[in-house]
Amino acid sequence: MEQSFWLQKWQKNEIGFHNSEAHALLVKHFPQLGLQPGARLFLPLCGKTLDIRWLLEQGYRVAGAELSETAIQQLFAELALTPQVAEQGELKRYSAENLDVFVGDMFQLQREALGSVDAIYDRAALVALPENMRVDYAAHLQQITGSASQLLISFDYDQNLQPGPPFCVSDEEIQRLYSGAYQLQLVDAVEVPGGLKGKVTALEKVWLLQANR
Repeated sequence: MEQSFWLQKWQKNEIGFHNSEAHALLVKHFPQLGLQPGARLFLPLCGKTLDIRWLLEQGYRVAGAELSETAIQQLFAELALTPQVAEQGELKRYSAENLDVFVGDMFQLQREALGSVDAIYDRAALVALPENMRVDYAAHLQQITGSASQLLISFDYDQNLQPGPPFCVSDEEIQRLYSGAYQLQLVDAVEVPGGLKGKVTALEKVWLLQANR
């Protein structure tokens, strides 16, 4: 995945992947993480998702990582928050009460900068990356979060009929990426209404990943 691909998407406002409300599968399955109010969640490649607003409204703290500074400027504006902006090594850190977003290459984000994380919600990161980046991504995510529990959303469809992103990530690949650190449970699979991008039948799958301890 070229960084310029996603930056151009945001610059041109080509963000059909951005929902206008919190994701129904997050709302439905979030309780399975078993978190207490005040817990801190990490959202990789978060964009300006309204899932962040929902999580904040439920009393949780949120950390995110995002390549596009435009997306994060829009996020804070839509939340009516004035961020404090600071350089964080190769990244920028946008902060407000209960919210920290690191802007730049997520592979530059280190565990010390991210801080303590109680769980991960990955709706948009794994499926945004091509196969040749997913192994490194999964390893980096586990390293910087201490293999925190995850709620992961994947897509299953015939990629011969529709190129990604979002990419198809098979059940077998998810097992390969995460079974060394997690117990994996497929908790839901629903058809994408109208098909993926209105073109191809697809399933949206929800995984609960609980760390081996």
